[in-house]
Amino acid sequence: MKGLKQLCIVLVLLSLGEILNLRFNIPIPGTILGMVILLFLMMISVIKLKTIEHISSILLDNLALFFVPANVGIIVLYDQIKTVWVRLIIVLILSTIIVMSVTGLTVQFLDRAISKQKKGEKYERVL
Repeated sequence: MKGLKQLCIVLVLLSLGEILNLRFNIPIPGTILGMVILLFLMMISVIKLKTIEHISSILLDNLALFFVPANVGIIVLYDQIKTVWVRLIIVLILSTIIVMSVTGLTVQFLDRAISKQKKGEKYERVL
């Protein structure tokens, strides 16, 4: 029952995101809006992490299963993709490199900023 209650919370927030998307024609997927709502509610402590921790870990453990429909869709559309597969592979490789680079640089930047902030706090405590 614990998992069902947690799943209901997540599904209600995802549905709310979908409703907002359809109602206001927002150019962001409803599922993403739902997760942003969940993040906001967690940030203001309306929803605690322990409230959805169990179902979240189950969903993350089985994340690979959620990619099966996309892979099947690619196989179904093989006739349309076979003429552009080389360009598609190049775009996939380049976009992966760009995303990994930007993510790495962002993490390094934030790590340096947090380190400087903590170092500044140490000096303030001494004074």
